[in-house]
Amino acid sequence: MMLVVSADTNEPTIAVPFGFYYSLTPDNLIEDMAATRRLQKELQEIRNNGVRSFRDLKVDDSNILTWQGLIVPSNAPYNKGAFRVELIFPAEYPFKPPRVTFKTRIYHPNIDEKGQVCLPIIAAENWKPATKTDQVLQALIALVNDPEPEHPLRADVAEEYARDKAKFMKNAEDFTRKYSEKRPQD
Repeated sequence: MMLVVSADTNEPTIAVPFGFYYSLTPDNLIEDMAATRRLQKELQEIRNNGVRSFRDLKVDDSNILTWQGLIVPSNAPYNKGAFRVELIFPAEYPFKPPRVTFKTRIYHPNIDEKGQVCLPIIAAENWKPATKTDQVLQALIALVNDPEPEHPLRADVAEEYARDKAKFMKNAEDFTRKYSEKRPQD
């Protein structure tokens, strides 16, 4: 990583490997500092208080904007496994919501094959800067434990859930057994 001055704008810019450039305008620096301070505080609160259904929290010290952890659901059909999720916070956090992605495959009407989640609390139109990461995690855990087929990302799975819940439960349980991560010990 090195500091260069842009020939176009005459602004200081950070050049990082792979050809990415990040402009150092006063607004960017203020946003980054605000996001970093807020996330450091929230991370400490989560680590101090613990979220029983969110474990193995990993945050790279050099990049507090990316978090990973395990969702450990309590309700069937997901309660036999754990699911790795990634939270990516924008530099504009808390004014813009984090992006949540499942890294472990899951058979769920509100989570698509790419791991994207339909989670109302982080939708742009619903996001409030006062919303904290632990609230996002609690909403995510609640959604995994109790699917909302009326807001699906996977219409076929939502329809199965609504029409033949026993079949859905068996398929989700089989999928969980096959693809989920091992649950951490208490």
